[in-house]
Amino acid sequence: MTTLISRLADAYFTLRTLDLQLEITTRTLDSRQESLRLTEVRERGGATSLLDVRQAEQLVYGAKAEIVNLERAIDEQENLIRVLVGDWPSGVTRGRPLTDQPRPGEVPAGLPSALLERRPDILQAEQQLAAANAQIGVAKAAYFPQITLTGSGGVESAALSSLFAGPSVIWSAALGAVQPVFTGGRLRSQVELAEARYQEALLTYERTIQYAFREVSDALVGYRKARELRAEEELLVSSARDARRLADVRYEGGATSYLEVLDADSRLFIAELALAQAQLGELADLVDIYRALGGGWQP
Repeated sequence: MTTLISRLADAYFTLRTLDLQLEITTRTLDSRQESLRLTEVRERGGATSLLDVRQAEQLVYGAKAEIVNLERAIDEQENLIRVLVGDWPSGVTRGRPLTDQPRPGEVPAGLPSALLERRPDILQAEQQLAAANAQIGVAKAAYFPQITLTGSGGVESAALSSLFAGPSVIWSAALGAVQPVFTGGRLRSQVELAEARYQEALLTYERTIQYAFREVSDALVGYRKARELRAEEELLVSSARDARRLADVRYEGGATSYLEVLDADSRLFIAELALAQAQLGELADLVDIYRALGGGWQP
């Protein structure tokens, strides 16, 4: 169940990130179309060249192409979610946009390592270890088979009489009595095999625990770094937006060519998409912590 929840969370956060990137690209397309219109007006008035118009057109076409790619990715992601939940015929419910969601907080301090005992891989290794340990006792118990005798030489009973009623019965009783003697070597081998399997299961259990702790450590480090990356990307977007505004002012004032506007616009678009990806990375790393802890940090 933990794995399914984690996969579904990853798929949903990816879908919402694609939604955000589509929103960014659509907004960028609107801005670029307006910029193209103004550039065409300036070109007709002789204030700029046809080259500037063609460069503005390239920005518009690039945004339109990106929208097509994003719409395809969104459809594929919705199909993935439908598979994970067992169909969703009415479409995937979106909820609030990622930009309106509260930012994930820090992971609580002092989480007990006992949380890892809920992990499916640790539970499986623990069960295998217990089963291997039980097999040792089963093999050793075979050294002392439970032989039920219905009577002894000093007790007269119908059961005792029937026990030694004929040669075949005597042979059967004698064979049952000496069987452990002849199978002692085989039983000893069974014990040794059971002990070897137990040691193998114990090693697997130890490695599974070590792997679980490493996964938790990697997830915590990844989440911390993802939060740092998101903060830096937010600063980058803020700076890129200001640079785009200044480039427009300089171009409209005749202080620079449209190439500067083109560069500033491209940098802003890339920065906004990167911020959306950083937000997804932060959420994905939080899901990794949930998965590594075997279902979050709630007891």
